Amino acid sequence: MADLLEGYPAGAAWDEMRGHAPGAGSEDQWRSQYDSVRATMSKLSPAEMRARADALAHSYLAQGITFDIGGEERPFPLDPVPRVIDVDEWSTLAPGIAQRVRTLEALLDDIYGRQKVVSDGVIPRALITSSAHFHRQARGIVPANGVRVHVSGIDVIRDSEGGWRVLEDNARIPSGVSYVLSNRRAMAQTFPEMFASTRVQPVSDYPRRLLAALTAAAPSGVDDPVVVVLTPGVFNSAYFEHSLLARLMGVELVEGRDLVVSGGRVYMRTTEGRRRVDVIYKRVDDEFVDPVAFRADSLLGCPGLLGAARLGNVTIANAVGNGVADDKLMYTYLPDLIRYYLGEEPLIQNVDTWRLEEPDALTEVLDRLEELVVKPVDGSGGKGIIIGPAASREELDEARTRLRLDPRGWIAQPVVQLSTVPTLAGDRLRPRHVDLRPFAVNDGEDVWVLPGGLTRVALQEGQLVVNSSQGGGSKDTWVMSRTRWPQGTSSEGDTLLPDGSARQGQPVDTHPDGRKSVSQQQQQQQQQGAEESC
Repeated sequence: MADLLEGYPAGAAWDEMRGHAPGAGSEDQWRSQYDSVRATMSKLSPAEMRARADALAHSYLAQGITFDIGGEERPFPLDPVPRVIDVDEWSTLAPGIAQRVRTLEALLDDIYGRQKVVSDGVIPRALITSSAHFHRQARGIVPANGVRVHVSGIDVIRDSEGGWRVLEDNARIPSGVSYVLSNRRAMAQTFPEMFASTRVQPVSDYPRRLLAALTAAAPSGVDDPVVVVLTPGVFNSAYFEHSLLARLMGVELVEGRDLVVSGGRVYMRTTEGRRRVDVIYKRVDDEFVDPVAFRADSLLGCPGLLGAARLGNVTIANAVGNGVADDKLMYTYLPDLIRYYLGEEPLIQNVDTWRLEEPDALTEVLDRLEELVVKPVDGSGGKGIIIGPAASREELDEARTRLRLDPRGWIAQPVVQLSTVPTLAGDRLRPRHVDLRPFAVNDGEDVWVLPGGLTRVALQEGQLVVNSSQGGGSKDTWVMSRTRWPQGTSSEGDTLLPDGSARQGQPVDTHPDGRKSVSQQQQQQQQQGAEESC
């Protein structure tokens, strides 16, 4: 480890392994939760570390785990140094995520119902009606168990003091949980000795929790519901995730043309005839899901789907219209909405944010643009973000024009120096900025937060945009446990082989053919940011 960390430079942010910003503590001070990681890696030479990293990359390529950049499929980099979160830290973070999800549920129920939050003056009506993802077509659809946000991903960061802050909410189609599951398996295979000596909380329960939540959301009177995953198809950048989740839950993966609505009910075409479908885990963007209600030219959805949901004959998860909760302008009101709906104080604070539709805020932001970050309110995947200190004069001038023309379409925030984690760069470890997307599953009775989530890492020095679409990678995220796993098993419950590796199945994702006729729509959906890409 000493060799790998030789010359580890003082970065500009709070370091997850050191626990303090450079200059605020001893350079030799390390956080105790990293002891096992350091102990294992101290035995590895730079060449051995590189060999393990290459093994991780090969594992991902063998599984076909890639992501799409501009139509080009690339492997998703997994850094070999995990991010470690102490159990006490997690016990404060997870309730804050759950609090956020409960608030989003209450907000969406209100927005598509009486809109009491507007009449009580908590938020302006225009905030809802001007949102690109508020769909009047979804008004009056009442979920069977009241749940609209079955799955959510709440992006959080650490600020310069090491405190957690919420960066954005994703209640529409949050993606990335497949990397959480795949990262853990790949790391357990490549670094079995680390898992044998640590107490890492498992993530393998996610598919079971998700299926339980989807089953609980089935229409009333259905005792043994049929659940399917609806994907845009093989050309979608998140197709690997769609197929993996379907396989792990043991349900069918379908495309729109596999479904048909008849008599107000949804059926799946099978070789044995039609089979009724009760719950659809939708990974198709709202605008494509039903050509009767939205885009008439959509080939990705199923005609009449929304009507069947309105009749209460099928449940769509996540619910159509959830995107209004992801609006980054709505995000600025979440602390007030937590107080309004739950009568509680927020457990995790927002990043300070300017609402540019407020004239004074717009004036201040235009004056200070070179020191701020501006983001489109409906953006995802890091697209459209302008980081003032890194922008050219021409880019700032162009941004000022766009902000003046459409202040509703933007928010501004101070530049937050995201925390750093040691990351393999060449033959040494160097600090790289990270964020975290914890995933939550709501079954109507409880909001369960997957221990860990997806840590995204910017692989370039000083880069603050961590999204994979911007060249970022990921890290396995460990939430430590106070309980040691039974001898001979890994944290995921897999049997350890004599060499320490785990016996486990590998995702095998197949699809009968590629369909060029729908590929353009799949790519178009990606361009529209249909999934809150990671």
